[in-house]
Amino acid sequence: MTLASSASVDSITVSSTSPISESAVAEAVDAALAAAAAASSLTDLKAARSAHAGEASALAKLNALMREVPADQKASAGKLVGQARGRVNQAFAQRESELAEAETAARLAAEAVDVTAASSTWRPGARHPLSLLQEEVSDIFVGMGWEIAEGPELEHEWFNFDALNFDEDHPARAMQDTFFIDPPERHLVLRTHTSPVQVRSLLDRPLPVYVLCPGRVYRTDEFDATHLPVFSQFEGLAIDKGLTMAHLRGTLEHLARIMFGDEARIRLRPNYFPFTEPSAEMDVWQPGAKGGPRWVEWGGCGMVNANVLRAAGIDPDEYQGFAFGTGIERTLQFRNGLNDMRDMAEGDIRFSEQFGQVL
Repeated sequence: MTLASSASVDSITVSSTSPISESAVAEAVDAALAAAAAASSLTDLKAARSAHAGEASALAKLNALMREVPADQKASAGKLVGQARGRVNQAFAQRESELAEAETAARLAAEAVDVTAASSTWRPGARHPLSLLQEEVSDIFVGMGWEIAEGPELEHEWFNFDALNFDEDHPARAMQDTFFIDPPERHLVLRTHTSPVQVRSLLDRPLPVYVLCPGRVYRTDEFDATHLPVFSQFEGLAIDKGLTMAHLRGTLEHLARIMFGDEARIRLRPNYFPFTEPSAEMDVWQPGAKGGPRWVEWGGCGMVNANVLRAAGIDPDEYQGFAFGTGIERTLQFRNGLNDMRDMAEGDIRFSEQFGQVL
């Protein structure tokens, strides 16, 4: 930075009777300009400004002597000190701008990243806990001899409702509960459960049928701590000769013990579902739940309704079956003591890292 000499201050004659001399002002200005030029950082400049332009500086003390200047010399003395202080302040402001620009450039250079270069470090990625849990549940049922079945997420209304014995005026068919695809006369919906996969399995597979149907489903729920508009389910369907509620209960208790521990057990409470009869709400006893052991609602189940079997071309007098379903998010929430389902959907890798990594 190039600073002009103190000679650029207007030459103003001040009588020897004045306590403010041109030489004293010039000396203070030269010291201030030299300190500003010598500052190598904003911190140094702040200290220099305080010393040469602050209340205890030489210029400030000269300005305080104005009260002792004879009246006929106050104008010239005031102009001399005012110009000197203005020049010093301008020099400090200019130096501050230069140092700030230099520090910003240095910081950008230090933090620069070559996005075209290969990474020098590799951070293990984290599998999402919902994917891990879905695979774990699938492995359990494959171990029992069941098949894993999948189907489309954009589903025809017949598979999603009609084949499952939903009446035409059932609330689930309303626009406020289900995502319908325009135009409505095409009868396409985003599936509200994975039960349509069960219907497709009955139409595609020879009897007996034992399938687990995991996957993503859609409902017009609020995005809050206990609800998600897009979530995951796993539903099971078993169709064979001689199946009863006892087989259903045994299957679910086996699953509960693997999910929640050897002391876990289930209880069934009577309820109504269009696709099962009799139907039940399934609660699970969690011995290790936060706050102490307790019952929590886990899902729904029941014996497959005869109308569902007939829709798939199966004689209900010869074959019987059971079905069940629950949310994967709900299972993860119970098993791991999670309070807010939104953590599972917001994509923060710190959440996934708690559950294991792919190395």
